[in-house]
Amino acid sequence: MDMPSAEQAITSNKDAWDASAHLHKGTATWNTLLKSVADAEFSCLDATLTGLLESVGIAGKDVVQLCCNNGRESLSLFSLGARSVVGVDQSGAFLQQARELAEASPYGPEFVETDIHHLPERLLGRFDVALVTIGAMNWMPDVALFMRHVASTLKPGGTLVIYETHPFLEMFDPLAANPMLPASSYFQRDPFVLQSSIVYEGQAEEAGPTSYWYVHTLGSVVSGAIAAQLRITHLQEYPHSNREELYDKYEHQPAQLPLCFTLTATKAHA
Repeated sequence: MDMPSAEQAITSNKDAWDASAHLHKGTATWNTLLKSVADAEFSCLDATLTGLLESVGIAGKDVVQLCCNNGRESLSLFSLGARSVVGVDQSGAFLQQARELAEASPYGPEFVETDIHHLPERLLGRFDVALVTIGAMNWMPDVALFMRHVASTLKPGGTLVIYETHPFLEMFDPLAANPMLPASSYFQRDPFVLQSSIVYEGQAEEAGPTSYWYVHTLGSVVSGAIAAQLRITHLQEYPHSNREELYDKYEHQPAQLPLCFTLTATKAHA
């Protein structure tokens, strides 16, 4: 199979997310979320990310979340004292959901529809903290280029915070006959080609537009941050899963796999 160009993959991924958005509404999860965001203390962030953001310090800060999806994590940042929050995503359909959640909340985040590779000038050099969470980088054909665009949103001295699935976990297929046997190479560069709707566990899958899922090694993530003139200040790997429940089977193994990681990096002062 011929692999798409980076531009083709980015467009295909946007189309796939837009086409899948309706599957995320009308569910018990959505209805609960819509009610929960009315609480000023609402947060969907787990203890790992909450603790990291508290240590970085976002109280009184201007924060951007890149690839914010339906905005639930962006809204959660206000409970940690963020002064302002901007969520960026290329899926207009998901940002419509983000705005609906924001209307139900006491806060006023801004949501910007754009591909991260074409950020509007008003977002450049504006933020104290840039947040990237689970699954964002895997839709990006070039992680070093992604890092440069993320870094461009930060003020001098600003901090990038990443909380991601560990790329080592991408070697395993939780639905395989033997889910503990590596199913793909850690060094695979061609993307996984997906042809089903993008849904979370517990929702019915259906055929959907083709999308492309890229696995970037931990080394390529770190090198990409360094090449973007960011100074790595923290990198930690964890044995817990921050993916769907399907991946919980990889926790608590006698020979434990690394399942997720956090990274912070600071933009140099001018």
